[in-house]
Amino acid sequence: MQTAIPRRVALGAALLAATALAAPAQVAQAADTPVKVTVNARAGQATVPATALGVNDAIWDTTLGTDAVADLLGAAGVKMIRYPGGSYADIYHWETHTAPGGYVAPNTDFDTFMASARRTGAEPMIIANYGTGSAEEAAGWVRYANVTKKYGAKYWTIGNENYGNGHYGSEWEADDHADKSPAQYAAEVVAYADAMKAVDPTIKVGAVLTMPANWPDALVGGGDAASWNQVVLQAAGPHIDFVDVHWYPGGGTAAEAIGKTQYLDDSIYLLRNQINKYGGTNASKIGISLTELNVGVGQNTQPGAIFLADAYSSLIANGVFTVQWWNVHNGIGTPSTVAGQTDYNDFGLLSSGTCTADNTVCEPPLNTPFAPYHALKLMSSFVHPGDQMVRAATDNALVTAHAARRPNGDLAVLLINKDPDAAHDVALDYRGYTPSAAAPTAVTYGNGDTSIHAGSASSLPPYSITLLTLHPSASNAAAPNAPGVPTASAVTDRTATISWPAVARAAKYEIHRANGAISEQLGETTGTSFTVSNLQPGKRYTVNVLARDSKGNLSWSSPPLTFTTGAPATSTCTVKFADTNDWGNGYIGQIDITNTGAAPLNGWTLNFTWPATWQSVSSGWNATWTQSGTDVRVTSDATLAASGGATSVGFVGAYSGPNVLPVAFTLNGTLCSTSS
Repeated sequence: MQTAIPRRVALGAALLAATALAAPAQVAQAADTPVKVTVNARAGQATVPATALGVNDAIWDTTLGTDAVADLLGAAGVKMIRYPGGSYADIYHWETHTAPGGYVAPNTDFDTFMASARRTGAEPMIIANYGTGSAEEAAGWVRYANVTKKYGAKYWTIGNENYGNGHYGSEWEADDHADKSPAQYAAEVVAYADAMKAVDPTIKVGAVLTMPANWPDALVGGGDAASWNQVVLQAAGPHIDFVDVHWYPGGGTAAEAIGKTQYLDDSIYLLRNQINKYGGTNASKIGISLTELNVGVGQNTQPGAIFLADAYSSLIANGVFTVQWWNVHNGIGTPSTVAGQTDYNDFGLLSSGTCTADNTVCEPPLNTPFAPYHALKLMSSFVHPGDQMVRAATDNALVTAHAARRPNGDLAVLLINKDPDAAHDVALDYRGYTPSAAAPTAVTYGNGDTSIHAGSASSLPPYSITLLTLHPSASNAAAPNAPGVPTASAVTDRTATISWPAVARAAKYEIHRANGAISEQLGETTGTSFTVSNLQPGKRYTVNVLARDSKGNLSWSSPPLTFTTGAPATSTCTVKFADTNDWGNGYIGQIDITNTGAAPLNGWTLNFTWPATWQSVSSGWNATWTQSGTDVRVTSDATLAASGGATSVGFVGAYSGPNVLPVAFTLNGTLCSTSS
């Protein structure tokens, strides 16, 4: 569950200034073995949208409409700003500019916000009041914004974290509805969307979901048919344009907190699967926004900067159309020292200039940028609208790599050293890209730095973010255009048919599978579909298609296609795997096993593999359970009769990240079919 403090605490009317605290940056020796960084331009990911880099603004922030803040956000490349601010959105009434029960600062009304957003160069994302408002009030806001004032405000969400209304036990979000269920929220989303789009059909409306593996994902409330996400998507999916999620992964230490970004690929994969499964005929057009994000430790210091750069990059690569930091200003919490720097436990990008209650510790002067601000500014140099993210990886868990290919052929590589104590030399390897002989341009932001500065292309300082920009050795202008989004059909346990739109001047197409930052070519064809064979059951595959013309020029990569192979349609055994009762980091699992073969099984062994290292069996019954790494073995001396002999076994499963369930099971070495 996401905590209600301190990120929701209003700043109050007064903002005090104090002298900035500074400390010299760390100096450390590089490790002996260079970290190998592989960048694979053939493995394209999502294209960077214009709205990618975002932040939150709040009506309790007295600096919201000031030119100084707008200019700082503009300098950091902010292109989307969310208003009127988290949980305040569910008590805020735009027409009277009031928030009963909360503090509203002077000069923070909607028109002031819009003027500031325009000065920043950012598109607004507006939260309509679900908790204490109405569809009519929201429609009136759309009318004022886009008909009366002609602001052209395109993105509107219905409420904020509305699953926190007490329905699942925890209650922090205002909700005056007698029925606080996901079904009621979904019905209201439909009413809101219909009323708002009747005023302006061009707007995009979003519904609140919860991030997979974050509370209350997978929980089923009393009287509900299913989880929050499933119920909302099934009812509101055909009426919405995007879903809106938040992510505060926490962490007890800085290392644990910044390591949480490893969950993002699987989290967005699961969320997209939920949308595709439950969102109806509109599912493929439903986008994903992540509108609140912050780190669990070191919000103002280098862990916050590292987390921001890593998380924004991963989320954008996975197709999230906007990522928004919480918050522009927030206020001082409980100060501590993190990696030698004073951290004020302030969730803001910029200093509020406030002090602790006893005045023993004060923040730097108002609007002094904290470390995450500099990371965001570096991100605006890394990713530009229209760039295509491409896969990058390293052979050292403490060094993370991301990459983006620009329309002009340049390649940007973001390298993050999560080691607080040691510098790391790096050796870069490029696949599908040949850089020019010129040295890359390198800029760095390190622990304790007060600004981004020139860096090294070969060595990463401890606790640092480094951006390399390279030029191509030759122009790729003569190459055909990249193929469009591929689709998969006839997916079995061993094969899948990949199809894509035709490309002008393409003599043939190459199909590549991305395995980390390495690609293997699965085949080529002159047509626009290809059946891939020899796949492994129950495995996730990501493929890209590239076009090559008659002169050998190779296009950019298509967007990625991810699919998961299943189990065989027929077998001599059948398995049904069910999560029967989930509480957010664990669940009761049940596996039904049926012997459909002609011979009895006198003793049996079931094997399966967890998709992630953070999944495990805590205990099991009706059989003997063992786990080695991610491999699970379930054994019994009992007999399964021929032609329908069945048994059920159960276990307590645990997970600390996204819970992607296994798909492939073998019984006495035979791959089983599965049932739902």
